[in-house]
Amino acid sequence: MKNFSTFLLFAFLAVSPLKINAQNVPVPAGPQTQPILISGATAHLGNGEVIESSLVAFENGKITFVGNIAAGRGFPGHRIIEASGKHLYPGFIAPNTTLGITEIGAVRATRDMREVGSLNPNVRSLIAYNTDSEVTPTVRSMGVLLAQVTPQGERISGESSIVELEGWNWEDAAYKTDDGIHLNWPNASSFNFFTRSVRKNKNYDKQIKEVKAFFQQAQAYAKQAVPKKKNLKFEAMRGLFDGSKKLYVHTNLAKSIQEAVVMAKEFDIRPVIVGGRDTWMVADFLRENEVPVILRKTQSLPRFRDDDVDMPFKTPRLLQEAGVLFCFSEEGNWAQRNLAFQAGQAVGFGLDYEDAVKGLTSNTAKILGIDKTVGTIETGKDATFFLSVGDALDMRSSEVTQAFIRGKEINLDNKQKILYRRFQAKYKDSRQ
Repeated sequence: MKNFSTFLLFAFLAVSPLKINAQNVPVPAGPQTQPILISGATAHLGNGEVIESSLVAFENGKITFVGNIAAGRGFPGHRIIEASGKHLYPGFIAPNTTLGITEIGAVRATRDMREVGSLNPNVRSLIAYNTDSEVTPTVRSMGVLLAQVTPQGERISGESSIVELEGWNWEDAAYKTDDGIHLNWPNASSFNFFTRSVRKNKNYDKQIKEVKAFFQQAQAYAKQAVPKKKNLKFEAMRGLFDGSKKLYVHTNLAKSIQEAVVMAKEFDIRPVIVGGRDTWMVADFLRENEVPVILRKTQSLPRFRDDDVDMPFKTPRLLQEAGVLFCFSEEGNWAQRNLAFQAGQAVGFGLDYEDAVKGLTSNTAKILGIDKTVGTIETGKDATFFLSVGDALDMRSSEVTQAFIRGKEINLDNKQKILYRRFQAKYKDSRQ
């Protein structure tokens, strides 16, 4: 009986999801070996400019030429990709996501996005990032080529990192490590779903004082070049005070947004607001204090009854008109494939199309601090972009045909496409 149980165990492991994962995740691409020229595409540069019938050349993972096809210069030795009728976009960047640190939300063993304890600035999301996730290929096949992998939960969740959606392991994927600390601002109130009423948080002021006290201790620690006793939590906070890390404050209410910005200024920290449902109410305040916003998903309902029903749809336009730097985000992991459609929704409610593209590319790069190398299609930057047959912001016509990450042409196949082909063949055969 014992031998039979052992046999069953090994049989289970042989067909376990870990085994299946390896089969449905494409092999990472090798480095670029030949200069490439993309000819004829409508290039959305990510900075608000568009070049009809463009020429974009890249070599060794870097863009070497951007111009109009009328330039008339030759590109000897280049592999030519004829892209007339297609659109070329910088790779979309997904901020504030659990992509790669969550696989199946309903299965606890596949969720690795939070740690026990309330104050965890030393927790690094990067080392938990799983390049063998079956979700990632489905996301990058929609043009999302980089992501900010972000820890979740508790008061201070930990440190996020920015990864490329390609590579054998997290070391390969790492693009910018430990870019910032994530603080979940206390909620002034909570909604009770059973009584359908709002309950005031009696401990709100106390919780804010606790946050300030922790920052004060961390600041005092950071002033010591060589502390007598090393504290890992405070070591992780050092970057906030020397400017090498950003403070991402997760909050939605207008009052909380203002309070968070004021507190950050006390410590000479310039924060980034994440979520920001009510940012349209305090847009002038955010512009004056040069505070950028990572907006919660556009395709959502308003929070309060007296809000306009389309407020989430038009908030991006209101922030753009007010001069607030913002970018788009989605929730969770698998939903990142719909990131571009959050921007497309905003276009339908007054946001300029190219400003929407910026909210997926250059704006996100600026907010995350990676805009010197990625986010726009321009000479000298990474060749990280993709070609689409239709409008990449429109779910009806978007079809990504080719994508490059630092010049590497990545495989856009994924589990969903495999299943589609399989059952398409099945029912095609059944009709014959």
